[in-house]
Amino acid sequence: MPLRLPDKLPAIELLKHENIFVMNDSRAHIQDIRPLRIVILNLMPLKITTETDLIRLLSNTPLQLEVSFMKLKSHTSKNTPIEHMMMFYREFEDLRSQKFDGMIITGAPVEQLEFEDVSYWQEMQDIFSWARTHVYSTMYICWAAQAGLYFHYNIPKYPLEQKMFGIFPQRALDPQLPIFRGFDDVFQMPHSRHTEIHREDILAHPDLQLVAESEDSGVSIVMARGGREFFITGHLEYAPYTLDTEYRRDKDNRSDVALPKNYYLDNNPENPPLVTWRAHANLMYANWINYYVYQETPYDINMIK
Repeated sequence: MPLRLPDKLPAIELLKHENIFVMNDSRAHIQDIRPLRIVILNLMPLKITTETDLIRLLSNTPLQLEVSFMKLKSHTSKNTPIEHMMMFYREFEDLRSQKFDGMIITGAPVEQLEFEDVSYWQEMQDIFSWARTHVYSTMYICWAAQAGLYFHYNIPKYPLEQKMFGIFPQRALDPQLPIFRGFDDVFQMPHSRHTEIHREDILAHPDLQLVAESEDSGVSIVMARGGREFFITGHLEYAPYTLDTEYRRDKDNRSDVALPKNYYLDNNPENPPLVTWRAHANLMYANWINYYVYQETPYDINMIK
């Protein structure tokens, strides 16, 4: 939560330069508070696992959040009980008339397909367009990040010779951005993908800001519209054993599966994972909620546009 300090106190500006959020009395008196409405479009196969991962991170804030789950009409989940989907998820058409303070769109196991060949691409385009006018800040993860950059900014994706798989060090290019408040100079991020976007394409686009990258895994976070859109190519939300599950699943089906890098203790799959990304994952989601949603979204949610 922000520090509330007297108007014009010199410490206010000094603390702002340290990326410490402060609020003067004048702003505090006029600030109305209500629950923040967050909608999650969960495209991952194991939906209950992804729900848990995201809610764990969203809960790391004292703000009151009202979380809804969205599903596609044009795609039926095969790995989640239909009773669960009927009880907790609503189709996009049912939510189309509503507005939300924040939205998270997850990755999906379709990245090796061309976007136009994805069976639900038309509905995804409708949702991307809708989010621009009905959501204040949207976070796109992994495949959704690539899809959102392609749809909104015509940024292509490129196939990788080998799957980007493991935990890779990242560097914030603008550490003073509120999204990086409390971050170390280097932070770790899980990646699990067969395609990538190129930094040259991002840097060449005037409406996009490359804010974090890695020498090993490339572009990791792109920001647009002053933080109303974040495109994250990795999976900070992953639980400790998610990559382990993927590795053992693929290893049972293929003989060419590489060990996830920088993941197991001593790089031995018989050892447990070494979790190096959890603290920064909590920080990023808390910073997103606080600085890019709570502090910016209109109190009258219908004013979002």
